[in-house]
Amino acid sequence: MTEPYPPATAAAEAAATGLDALIADGSRGPLALLPGVSAVRMAASLAARPGALARRGAGLAAELARIGLGRSRVLRAPDDERYADPAWTQHPLLRRLAQAHLAASEAADALVSDAELAPEDEARLRTALAALSGALSPSTSPLNPAVWRAVVESGGSSAVRGVRHLVDDMAGPPRVPAPAALGAFEVGGNVGATPGAVVLRTPVFELIQYLPQTERVHEVPLLVVPPVLNRYYLADLAPGRSVVEHLVRANVQVFALSWRNPDGAHAHWDLDTYGRAVLEALDATEHISRAPCSSLMAFGAGGTITAMLLAHLAATGAQHRVAAVTLAGTVLDARTVPPDPAAAEAAVAESERAGHLDGRPLLAELAWRAPDSLLWPQAVRSYLCGEQPPSSEVLFWLTDTTRAPAGLHRDLVDVALHAPLAVPGAARLLGTPLDLAKVDRDCYLVTGAGDPVTAWQDAYAAAGLFGGTCRFVLATGGQAASLVSPPGGIGAAFRAACAMPGEPARWLAEAPDQPGSWWSDHLAWLTARSGPLQDAPPGLGGRGMHALAPAPGAYVLER
Repeated sequence: MTEPYPPATAAAEAAATGLDALIADGSRGPLALLPGVSAVRMAASLAARPGALARRGAGLAAELARIGLGRSRVLRAPDDERYADPAWTQHPLLRRLAQAHLAASEAADALVSDAELAPEDEARLRTALAALSGALSPSTSPLNPAVWRAVVESGGSSAVRGVRHLVDDMAGPPRVPAPAALGAFEVGGNVGATPGAVVLRTPVFELIQYLPQTERVHEVPLLVVPPVLNRYYLADLAPGRSVVEHLVRANVQVFALSWRNPDGAHAHWDLDTYGRAVLEALDATEHISRAPCSSLMAFGAGGTITAMLLAHLAATGAQHRVAAVTLAGTVLDARTVPPDPAAAEAAVAESERAGHLDGRPLLAELAWRAPDSLLWPQAVRSYLCGEQPPSSEVLFWLTDTTRAPAGLHRDLVDVALHAPLAVPGAARLLGTPLDLAKVDRDCYLVTGAGDPVTAWQDAYAAAGLFGGTCRFVLATGGQAASLVSPPGGIGAAFRAACAMPGEPARWLAEAPDQPGSWWSDHLAWLTARSGPLQDAPPGLGGRGMHALAPAPGAYVLER
């Protein structure tokens, strides 16, 4: 069974998401959280409901009076780790400070509900309020009892270390507390460690073939298509936490792309470049494994590229080359909170100037989207208590960012803004008009229920675009943590059922809640579509394609 992390680290992992989810927003910084027009709409709505505003104000004043008299019954939520320290309830002043903050935050949240706004306005306001609430919390100030304990126990050296950490983090992007202890991990050592070899290298990608770990393997191989702004090894995170390891130990032949980290010289690489790369990797996978077809498993924006390639294959009469497809953390039609067009255009303009979109500044954007998990706790531990960042494979992966070429960034932003994949013929790949409804392959869609950026309903919407049967899986945690869910993990759970296009609420009501990992459910689904068992290949590569270097290859190490 997987050992549990400390609560703060577990919360950070649960909120971690692939940076592909922010590709249309770019890095706007904390000022972008100011709700602007949404706040104006809220003010106008509350002005039309003066009774609601007066009721909330009177209620807060009465509660603050009870807090001052020591008669308040305000309590922290069971999952609110900010005030978990016993000192927040035992010390009279600290207790009153915590209760006043909780009462004010609850009143502000209730006002957002009273305003009865559109979903996108409500989402933006709640994000802004979460950041403001965290900034004003006494737990993020020197009043935090953990800070004073650290000072006393270290003889003051914790304060010196904290200043040093602050200076180091502010010296360069992303200018937020370091999410993970970078020196604790080595790609190819304790992360991205499943044995394999690079069997193809092109200017765009390396193709890794993993060493079979069973005497028999299924005929149909699986090709993994990674995200764009994070490294491929989310699929091969660490021993015991690797879906690749899980699959190769269950008789599945696995191949994976590792994207090259582009720079300004590759600014012209676009969706066609990456679609052609996946097609080239598919050719090599089938050539080496002598298979008539392959299955695909794609993550983040890699799923967008894969979905478009499937529609291209369907249009050209070649979708028989794909046995089944798994899309993990992929949004093809954002409806709940669509991207801000002005922010998206500014991000594209910036990447055109630089020749690429840099993933590092987006770490700050993500931290401000989930400040109670990814910003304030780390700031307290690192800057006020002088502690080292946590040791977490997921947070290390999140920090190990890549770049996206300007052409690909532009094309992906167009998909996010205009949702052309929802309209037959509105999008093109490799010169082919695309219609996802003509893709009749079985599809497995998995996403995280607690993602701070992407609503799971937007991932669910993809089920209504494909022409084949879709199984939808909703797992606990954010995107990254939900995808790294080995059997035996503590607290893992998921819902899984055949998708009902256009009816996410009905699906949620009818899909059974199951304890444990979705990996087992996916394995049964995948192997049922992976053909008969046959003897495992004696080595890696073959048929003129030889092992070039041990996994994880060279591209994943490029900075």
